[in-house]
Amino acid sequence: MQADAPRHARANRRFMERATRGVLRETGIRQFLDIGSGIPTEPNLHQIAQSVAPDARVVYVDNDPIVLAHVEAPLHGTPQGATRYVQADAREPERILEGAASVLDLDRPVALSLIALLHFIADEDGAHHLVDTLVDALAPGSCLVLSAMTADFDPENVRKGIAAYTASGVTLVARSHTEMGRFFKGLDLMEPGIVSLAHWHPSAGEDAEEGDPVSLYGAVGIKR
Repeated sequence: MQADAPRHARANRRFMERATRGVLRETGIRQFLDIGSGIPTEPNLHQIAQSVAPDARVVYVDNDPIVLAHVEAPLHGTPQGATRYVQADAREPERILEGAASVLDLDRPVALSLIALLHFIADEDGAHHLVDTLVDALAPGSCLVLSAMTADFDPENVRKGIAAYTASGVTLVARSHTEMGRFFKGLDLMEPGIVSLAHWHPSAGEDAEEGDPVSLYGAVGIKR
């Protein structure tokens, strides 16, 4: 699994790009809240969103001070839109919402992006509380964009990866298709539902998934 890390990172990045464009195209949403954003890596979400909708407003959230040191310059966006960074822990959804409200109008639809985040938060540590609190606070028409690790495709390799992370004191959780679906309760899944990342609306000309599917599911749900 560790040897596959670069391939998994590429798959997550491509999914984020396709999902962001898909949300813009299918819903018209112009506000984005990206939690666990990490160190800026081009193309960033705000660059993708503002290339389609220059007035798009994007808030990034992370609690890593190293990320803060990297975000000041790269987060410049279009003059019509807004791009901000909020330093907060993903396990503090109320604080996240308070910070996001300075940039986003939470009475209007928001695309909530949780890319490669929830496999670092166990259910007993508040994974569902995080998602439920955030989604409940968002207006109807908002979207949940989610990718997370699964052992459904390569259980032995994922088991070894979890053991290695656990030995280092890091939580790593693999969730089944059914367990992933629980994060989308009450939401309408966009087609094709919860699938391996490369199967979520692959772009024309995009490289096919090399080898076996990456051990990640992705999906987008709409709040009605």
